[in-house]
Amino acid sequence: MVVDTVKENLCVNKLVATKKEVILVEGDMIVPDSKPDILNTICTSGCVCIYKKETSEEKVRIDGNINAYIMYLADDSENKIRGINTNIDFSESIQMPNCEIGMNCKLDTKLKSIESKIINGRKIGIKATLELNIKIYSKEDVEIINSIQNAEGIQMLNEELKVNSLVGMGENRIYAKDTISIDNVDNLAEILKSNICICDKDIKVSYNKILTKAEAEAKIMYLTEDNRINNITAKIPVVGFIDIPNVTEENICDVQYEIKNIVIKPNSAEEHSIYIEIEIGVTAVVYEVKQINLIQDLYSPCENLEFNKKKITTITDKKCNKELKQIREKVTLEGIENKKIIDVDVVPIIENENKLNSRIIYEGKVELRFVLSNGDLEIDTKNAEIPFEYTIENLENGESMSTNMEIEVANQDFIVQDGGIVTSNIDMLMNMDSYRDTNLNIMDEIQTNGEREAEDYSIILYIVKKGDTLWKIAKRFGSTVEDIVRTNGIEDENKIDIGQKLYIPKYVKKVNKKPNPPVVTYA
Repeated sequence: MVVDTVKENLCVNKLVATKKEVILVEGDMIVPDSKPDILNTICTSGCVCIYKKETSEEKVRIDGNINAYIMYLADDSENKIRGINTNIDFSESIQMPNCEIGMNCKLDTKLKSIESKIINGRKIGIKATLELNIKIYSKEDVEIINSIQNAEGIQMLNEELKVNSLVGMGENRIYAKDTISIDNVDNLAEILKSNICICDKDIKVSYNKILTKAEAEAKIMYLTEDNRINNITAKIPVVGFIDIPNVTEENICDVQYEIKNIVIKPNSAEEHSIYIEIEIGVTAVVYEVKQINLIQDLYSPCENLEFNKKKITTITDKKCNKELKQIREKVTLEGIENKKIIDVDVVPIIENENKLNSRIIYEGKVELRFVLSNGDLEIDTKNAEIPFEYTIENLENGESMSTNMEIEVANQDFIVQDGGIVTSNIDMLMNMDSYRDTNLNIMDEIQTNGEREAEDYSIILYIVKKGDTLWKIAKRFGSTVEDIVRTNGIEDENKIDIGQKLYIPKYVKKVNKKPNPPVVTYA
């Protein structure tokens, strides 16, 4: 007979597969007829756009492109600096065990390197290395038995747990558009270099909606018609709503931004401006802190109970931590005397993560890629590295935490001093999401299967052995923890000693006979 139970729902966002993949993207570019031949490339930059992710049986397909800019020295009588732009498309199918159609794919893409090589004066070969961090999630609704109706005589071992249950997820597509003004004295000839990143991220919860707020920071280097190089930095608001029912302010929300497409187009020289349009995909995953009463074990002194258990993995103790890390260091660059810094790419890289009991230590480096000029449009590039260490303190069981660290460059400033020394002032926003995996043993349907074998009432003398608990002893002999505690005068039911002698009152159902006097049995 099925036992009447009370159940509650737990929604699990289960991580089913994870993989780090390095892929090579290659393509050729033909120099447009309007541009002069290439004598030499100076620097190559790019921004990765992911416009499609698709999960299927045992694999995930990723489609995107790299928006690349190449600054080069023209092969003409004046040897002018020029720039060209192209999109390199790529499509990658990656094997992912346990992946199925319709699962959610979280993708973190980093452009590890990009370089260009002259094939001939009108053709350039471009080679880029991408690092893909892929995580596949499956949504699973689980029913948990947390109590039994009419549970007279049934003994239950309960555990109160706090877990993070999935409230819902949603996505939106935002188009960030703006016309950026440049100096009125600058008649823009062409764009030499660009970099787009999403920064200043924030969220607000209101009326079953997630309000996502951020800024798209655009750094553009351009050439004027009178052969001057200039830079402009602008921030474009990225604001959108994601509808997710039952969201409250107490919930924890993970938001991911993904650049899908970029359009950068100079307006006419008379307008002194640049049009920028960025297509951004925004995904939100919302969790609630849920306290559940989990039945770990049960039995009846009078009846045989049957049930099965299944193990599920969910998460708990989910947190978001943000902190500013400042770097104030000096680097030496040979041969930069009398040169001006035009632009610096700042790329933080985490190389090692050490998890200890009470802290996590990140070791990494900041790659600095300088573009320099001597004032006569002679362009040079230099690279440098600054090592750094970042520590998160006062953790509980840090080694058991799963973490994801994202670094956002909030501010940067560089000053050239005598002797080729560059003072670097860099502010990095360290964004760490953390949680713990926890395994739950969930009971399936509970049934009774007849009465236990009837015996006379007796008291058993038992000597505690290694690994014993009062629950295990009571279940073994058909007694109850409460009766053992009362009979033996135990003050703390969670503390018994090996070798301790316990009297175990054993309860069984009487069948049409008078009870015999108590009998002491040794076990």
